[in-house]
Amino acid sequence: MRILTGLIILTGLTLSAQFDNAVMLGTIRDAKGGSIAGAGIKAQNKQTGITASARTGDDGNFLFAALRIGSYRITAEHPGFSNAVAEDVNLTVNARQRVDLIMQVSSVTETVSVTAVTPLLESDSSSKGQVIQAKQIVSFPVLGRTYSSFALLSPGVRESNSSNSGTVAFRREGAYNVNGLRSVFNNFVLDGVDNNFYGTTNQGFSNQAVQPSPDSVAE
Repeated sequence: MRILTGLIILTGLTLSAQFDNAVMLGTIRDAKGGSIAGAGIKAQNKQTGITASARTGDDGNFLFAALRIGSYRITAEHPGFSNAVAEDVNLTVNARQRVDLIMQVSSVTETVSVTAVTPLLESDSSSKGQVIQAKQIVSFPVLGRTYSSFALLSPGVRESNSSNSGTVAFRREGAYNVNGLRSVFNNFVLDGVDNNFYGTTNQGFSNQAVQPSPDSVAE
């Protein structure tokens, strides 16, 4: 299952959903730092083999607005230059990943590969987010087996008063204050579908209509 909340992002193992996408962008330059216009860019998903194509503009920039999450091989091609390749570019849910490549002038066909691209700070967006990885989900103990408890690993997140009231057994699931905001501003999406419980009762136990098992969540 794939889950997107207003607090954290978790990705599932088997089911697909339209929102399981990420943005990839970057700039292609030559060895002197000049922008290369009209370069062909290919992004191949290494799990599915599906390839998306784009072309750089006059400023050397390219953009893939919606790529499925996964590991990618990025290739830049342009006549008169050697191919530039970035291996193992990992896209996580809702990420905005920058991949900049440098192409070397060449009169013969050759390829310059860059392996293990290090994720950069997301300087292209002012939004904040945190991805909870599968290792954390599997390794950390979860009180009451509620996946939303992993939100407390993110800075600025605390249980709201409505969640803390009463005994542990009767605390309201999914009630968190993020950076001082009320819990009513949180948003839960399950497989791309609204998963918020808007009623006033819901037996008083959860802010979500459906609470998936943490075993069904991978990221």
